[in-house]
Amino acid sequence: MSTATEHHHADQPIVLEKADVRSWKAPIALAIFAFIGFILFVLVPVAADAVTRFRLSTDNDFIQLPPLDLPSRTTGYVITALLVAIAVVAFLLVRSRRKTPLWLISVFAMLLVVGFLTWAAAGATIPVPGLLIGTVALSVPLIFGALGGVISERVGVVNVAIEGQLLAGAFVSAMVASITGNAFVGLAAAMLAGMLVSFVLAAFAIKYLVDQVIVGVVLNVLVTGLTSFLYSQVLTEDAALLNSPPRFERINIPFLSEIPIIGPVLFRQTIIIYLMYIAVALVFFALFYTRWGLRLRAVGEHPQAADTVGINVGRTRFWNVSLAGAIAGLGGAYFTLGSVGAFNKEMTAGAGFIALAAVIFGRWDPIKATLAALLFGFASSLQNVLGIIGSPVPSEFLLMLPYLVTIFAVAGLVGLSRGPAAAGKPYIKS
Repeated sequence: MSTATEHHHADQPIVLEKADVRSWKAPIALAIFAFIGFILFVLVPVAADAVTRFRLSTDNDFIQLPPLDLPSRTTGYVITALLVAIAVVAFLLVRSRRKTPLWLISVFAMLLVVGFLTWAAAGATIPVPGLLIGTVALSVPLIFGALGGVISERVGVVNVAIEGQLLAGAFVSAMVASITGNAFVGLAAAMLAGMLVSFVLAAFAIKYLVDQVIVGVVLNVLVTGLTSFLYSQVLTEDAALLNSPPRFERINIPFLSEIPIIGPVLFRQTIIIYLMYIAVALVFFALFYTRWGLRLRAVGEHPQAADTVGINVGRTRFWNVSLAGAIAGLGGAYFTLGSVGAFNKEMTAGAGFIALAAVIFGRWDPIKATLAALLFGFASSLQNVLGIIGSPVPSEFLLMLPYLVTIFAVAGLVGLSRGPAAAGKPYIKS
């Protein structure tokens, strides 16, 4: 009897219970920000008759858009209600085992930004084109650095040395462009400087198997110290000859530069920013749609399997890390040839580390990393604009804003994200 019963049970199919993989991270994050919005817009209201003006056109625009006036207090109340509603919808979606869609999170973020601007600039005028132009300008080094970081980590080498590559590019481009009087020569020199820093990273990490994070940190300290010493001892001695580089002029693209809001922001820029657009598109296409990109990703995910099909892992890593450094060097050149117009000590101010955060926030994807860099650039530009218009928001908070966005984005939104499997692991051929 027991044998028959056992046989009967053995014939029954084994049913595995489906694991509950609901993630409450998104609705909790939205609820927290809705609560912050409630505190700012409802509990700390502005004057009842205050109006926030959003200026949508610059004086040079062919098409002039009328300014948008929003009643500050009423707008805050309406946006708070919408934020709470979206957070509730997110909870209900996750409760029914569905994901919170990205478009809903994007709408939430846009509403929060509009609400914050309306509240922080009550009674003042927000120059929207200026805010966005500043966003793009402040994002350029971050985007070039993030592209270099994506390539380097996708091939299996953690690139903590982005800061050093940016700083080396800024220093060398300023000096070479000053001596030659040619900004394009300075641009090429910046790429070589970034590549040289990457050579050192690649040599120690790939050939000598030194811990990649340690090499990156040491390179950052080395380049910071070296450029600061040379600036003090060499550049300042004859600044007219060595630290007065020509800057790239803005190039207006016909027709496109006349489009309201978008035109001044994207198509009245310097050659470096146009190169940035091309670099983002090329890196994305090459990484996911070419043989080079397939080999690069294979080496970063499973170097042993790549080796077995005839790919030289060491050589692939070495040259791609060098390419990553050259791209980051372009970002460094922007500081001196496109923005400031001269080299100063430690002028990158931690941009390399924010670029590294953009790589992680963008999940090692060129387009997403670019968007993450633009987010951090927007936070910095917002800090500048609110400071100029005399916002009552404390200046200490405004200074913290870009870094708070960086920390929250990486720690709060990314969570457990998996990078390339072999990143940071040296490959020893068996």
